[in-house]
Amino acid sequence: MQELRLLLYPFSILYDGVTALRNLAFDQGWLSQQSFDVPVIAVGNLSTGGTGKTPMVEYLIHTYLPKKVAVLSRGYGRQTKGYILLNEDHSTDEVGDEPLQIKRKFGDAIISAVCEKRVDGIERLMNDHSPDLIILDDAYQHRYVKAAHYILLTSFNDLYVDDYVLPAGNLRESSRAAQRADQIVVTKCPPDLSEKEQVRIAHKLNPTADQDLYFATIAYEHYVQGVAGSLALDQLQGKEISVVTGIANPQPFLNHLNQFFVFKHFKFGDHHRFKEVEVDQIKKFDIVITTEKDYRRLETYQLPHLYYLSISTKFIGDNLVLEDLVV
Repeated sequence: MQELRLLLYPFSILYDGVTALRNLAFDQGWLSQQSFDVPVIAVGNLSTGGTGKTPMVEYLIHTYLPKKVAVLSRGYGRQTKGYILLNEDHSTDEVGDEPLQIKRKFGDAIISAVCEKRVDGIERLMNDHSPDLIILDDAYQHRYVKAAHYILLTSFNDLYVDDYVLPAGNLRESSRAAQRADQIVVTKCPPDLSEKEQVRIAHKLNPTADQDLYFATIAYEHYVQGVAGSLALDQLQGKEISVVTGIANPQPFLNHLNQFFVFKHFKFGDHHRFKEVEVDQIKKFDIVITTEKDYRRLETYQLPHLYYLSISTKFIGDNLVLEDLVV
């Protein structure tokens, strides 16, 4: 792996130069950014995925409800283009798995839309719905929008300061871009993360005086759920269980399930679109457990033995607070 990184490193220098030039163009005003009267929060990361953006967006929604909250996503993996206002009857092919997961969870309590051109999407949301707040999912690199707050996520086991720019590593842009963040959240931490370890990570990340640093862990439900109802995790020991994942980093999910039972793991790529032959194979399993995001891509098949485990973001120590953002 190290040899491959060395081979790809010259291409990373080139990629870094291109992204740095782009950022300079925005910083100097050569490329314009648009700000809005409604508060906009941009949630994102520097890496290519697996930092827990969706649970963070859901955390922010819970924080600001019952205010009129709108969520705008690009809709990664969808087979459509342009602006679409979500309803719960949409499919993942139409709007993407993560936006559909959020919409199904909150229903009419939120306004949810997808649009690859975020400026256009924000303008449509403002004109049609007058939200109190707009949350941009996975928009740290979308600099045509000037957000009120930027929340940068980085995984505990894969800090951006330890990574390389694409293609030698997994960073979309250099770790220098962390300076744009208002808040940095280290996600997927061990629940018992010590203060000593928090200090060590803080020294590595070296946030500026104006940046707030937070630590968060994944909170798992005590049961899985599906069309057939719910099953408690501690009652599944001894059952024949298969776990299916199509996410960027399934290891924390697998580590949690390992505490309760033995299983066979079937791993697919992030945002994997399941084929009929794969679904036919899944149908043969006794009990199938998957992530909530994967479940949204599989639920159309109405598999009675398919269940998902819901997760949420839980902060260690102080909760993330954006003061005076919404009146």
